[in-house]
Amino acid sequence: MAEASLITFTFKELASLLVKEQEIHQGIWGIYVKFGIKGANAGESDADLKPTAIVPILEIGLQTFDVLNNLSVDAAEVNPGATVRRRAGGKRAAKRAA
Repeated sequence: MAEASLITFTFKELASLLVKEQEIHQGIWGIYVKFGIKGANAGESDADLKPTAIVPILEIGLQTFDVLNNLSVDAAEVNPGATVRRRAGGKRAAKRAA
C-alpha cells in the first residue's frame, strides 16, 4: 500500500485535536486564523509586473465561540474531564472518562 502524501482535516477535527492538546474541558472552542496582508509588484519578468496581494497565514489557534458551528466543538464532549466515582467501601477514585 502506498504511503499517504496528503492528510486533510475538517475544522471540527482540528478544533477537537487542539482542545485535547491544550487540555481544555469546558466551553465552545473553534478554529482561529490570523492573516497578514502585504503588497508587491510581481510577474513573469520586469516587463510583466502586476500589483499583487500576498496573504500569509500568521497564526492558527483556538478561540472561544458563543455557539457551535462548523468551526467549533464543545470541549466537554470531545475532551471530557476526570469524573469522580464511588468505590465499594465509600472511597472516592478519580477515573478518566474514555
